[in-house]
Amino acid sequence: MKFTLKGFAGNLLFAANVFILFMLLFGKEIIVPYWLQPIGRLHPMVLHFPIVILMLAMLLEFFRFKENYATERFYQNFVSWLLLVGALFSAVTVIMGLFLSKEEGYTGSVLQWHKWTGVSIVFIASLIYWCRDFSWYKLGVSRVGAIVIVSCLLATGHFGATLTHGENFVLGPVTSAEETVKVPVEQALVFKDVVMPIFTQKCLNCHNLEKAKGSLIMTDSAGLFKGGKSGKLFVPGKPEISLLLERIHLPEDEKKHMPPKGKPQLTAEEVAILKLWVKGNAKLKGKVTELAQGDSLRVLATAFLAPEQSAEEKFDFAMADEQAVSKLNNNYRVVYPIAKESPALAVNIYNKDLYKPEMLKELTSVKQQIISLNLNGLPVKDADLKIIGQFTNLRKLNLNFTALNGEGLKELKPLKHLSGLSLSGTSVNYAAVKQIATMPELKQLALWNTQITPAEIEQLQKLNGNLEVIKGFKDDGKSPAKLNLPRIGNEKSVFSKSINLDIKHAINGVQIRYTTDGSEPDSIKSLLYKKGVVITQNTTIKAKAYKKGWFGSDAVSFTFYRSTFKPDSIVFLTSANEKYRASGPEALTDSQMGTYDINAGSWIGFREHNMEALMFFNQPVNISAVSLNVMQQLPVYVLPPEEVEIWGGPDKNKLVLLGKTRSRPPLPADEKALLNVETKFSPQKISCLKIVAKNLKKLPKWHPGKGEPAWIFIDEVFLN
Repeated sequence: MKFTLKGFAGNLLFAANVFILFMLLFGKEIIVPYWLQPIGRLHPMVLHFPIVILMLAMLLEFFRFKENYATERFYQNFVSWLLLVGALFSAVTVIMGLFLSKEEGYTGSVLQWHKWTGVSIVFIASLIYWCRDFSWYKLGVSRVGAIVIVSCLLATGHFGATLTHGENFVLGPVTSAEETVKVPVEQALVFKDVVMPIFTQKCLNCHNLEKAKGSLIMTDSAGLFKGGKSGKLFVPGKPEISLLLERIHLPEDEKKHMPPKGKPQLTAEEVAILKLWVKGNAKLKGKVTELAQGDSLRVLATAFLAPEQSAEEKFDFAMADEQAVSKLNNNYRVVYPIAKESPALAVNIYNKDLYKPEMLKELTSVKQQIISLNLNGLPVKDADLKIIGQFTNLRKLNLNFTALNGEGLKELKPLKHLSGLSLSGTSVNYAAVKQIATMPELKQLALWNTQITPAEIEQLQKLNGNLEVIKGFKDDGKSPAKLNLPRIGNEKSVFSKSINLDIKHAINGVQIRYTTDGSEPDSIKSLLYKKGVVITQNTTIKAKAYKKGWFGSDAVSFTFYRSTFKPDSIVFLTSANEKYRASGPEALTDSQMGTYDINAGSWIGFREHNMEALMFFNQPVNISAVSLNVMQQLPVYVLPPEEVEIWGGPDKNKLVLLGKTRSRPPLPADEKALLNVETKFSPQKISCLKIVAKNLKKLPKWHPGKGEPAWIFIDEVFLN
């Protein structure tokens, strides 16, 4: 028997049809071995070949019996070969698809339609190829077959796109805007109208009834709380250990980052909403308006909803430039419209360690549009009020627990629309507040936990009959309640020689007990905080608040770091990851400590290689210890450096190894932490210092990212 390539391909096509039939009949009993799974995952890449080839083959087959082509031998042979190749590629693609469908996450009616239309293409195309030379195969049959094949190709492509990109993928951009209806704030439910739409827009393409990747279905609350094969999606009340937030905060290049790279990503506001919802115990019931007026979740949710119909206010100023507003938004400042189509803006600034007056000066580009400004807990000083006095349309200003003494309050007099002012927990006195108490529009003034006495508050109310002064809680000793946490009054936690410890509490008469050895403070034996406590070395303070008739507060922990020397210049010898560069090398000695948020803009991240930095001193310094403040978050691959080397000398060309420190290998039970990795050595007089922090090149076998390199995140270096 003479071997021909076409005959071999025809036999291969027959074998492929038999194998597909076998897979269809016994698919439920078949388990695809792991070594075949990569073949199945090639399905999306290979499927384009048969689509193009069969489209062309069917076009030519449609006109096969025209008089000009019927006797053209080349035309007939070319179509025959084209049909054979298209059918064979279709069979290979279908086999790959059947392998892929055996993996978790592929279920539902859309998958079944995609599978059966794809299988139909193979069977019908093969049948046409085998029968096209029979006498009964005439013009009508050829054209019906061509139309059926093309129809199946279109249907299969449609169902495949739905599986991959979600329902309404093609028309989504032109129909979604029309279909989305904003729910008014006063009617909106937190979960249904704020949280669920985020999941719908950003998650359902991959986690629906038809395509449940990771066995996770996010179409309703039952699926959200059930979780997937990786476990529960979130722990109500604990966003810091919730899988949902861990996956969202992974670097975008990570395989497990959600949503996957290339898909629409969550905005900073959407991430904040999800975090706050989980932190609030992930409640399914409850209206937005039931949240406190200043609650962060309510503030953010309002921007996603239609404005309150009953409280709509007309403003006589123009809308701010969208690009200008976009540039002002970052990891420590949120600028957003109070409602859709409204020109009025609200501003919240966070993170006291990063606060600088320049953050207020940058807002002057939209000073006409700002009607609400929240600076709660920031080290805002009286001099900063001169900038705020330029926000002529400001209605509400929150200055609670700032560093004000009241001298600058007169700068707020030009604010003719100011109706609400909060000064609680500040050092303002009666004389300072009296200057602004008669402002015509001022209706509410919060002054609890200040130096102002009840008698002076009465005087303020007499000066302005429309003024409501919020005095705060009055302790009658009859209703025990749990004290809230003490708060640190120090603006910075890094010092060069010494620092005076400043711990405050919002309620007068509270005793603050503290420890420095890591133990829990008690109300009897622990040190009693009094002004004048001086810290001269690295110290972790644990503090609790106590008062007779009250339950003691929970413990709060503050860490202070000593850094005696500051280099005159710093350069990196290796490049930080482009997404995590903070403010550059200077961020290592700016005394601004980062939080657990890797996207807060204060961390410098390395992964592709070690961190290597040179520090130069114009005058030689005598150094005996170098400490690195680093982050540990195992779920997002962030670990302390495997080893730290410290080199020093008179210049960069004459460095010697001064000391090195190895970190212990990570363990599965390690919790997230901000760690201080210190390297000590005998005192050395140097003008140049080199720091090498080596990242772990391969995560351990027990880690989900086993074999991949770990991240190093550094935000501060302490030199002593």
